[in-house]
Amino acid sequence: MAEHPHAALIRRGYQAFSEGDMETLGTLMTADVTHHVPGTHHLSGDHKGLSAVLNYYGQLAAESNGTVHVELMHVFVDGRGHAMSVSRLSAERAGKKIEQMGGIVFRIIGDKVTDLDECLEDVEASNEFWG
Repeated sequence: MAEHPHAALIRRGYQAFSEGDMETLGTLMTADVTHHVPGTHHLSGDHKGLSAVLNYYGQLAAESNGTVHVELMHVFVDGRGHAMSVSRLSAERAGKKIEQMGGIVFRIIGDKVTDLDECLEDVEASNEFWG
């Protein structure tokens, strides 16, 4: 049985993120994409537009000295333009380490991601880590 196209899209996105391939990531999202990041730290909030989203991903890498790693565990789809990922994030920053489960609810129009709602296992731990 073939994988649903939306699940394949999300897997390509996680692979590109893991490889630092912002060019490929940019082809998987709409120009007006928004990534909603939970918490109260300086990287949280709504990153609106493709440039802002890709810049956010670059900030994650820069602030963790390239140690941010996201391991995709599962992808679920509804066949109506929604996908949900479950992943494990790990990173080091300023002498601190974080490792936690999280996920993203994606909205997909056509063959591109238009909205990402990120959820975390422990928002307070994320706030403390990213400060």
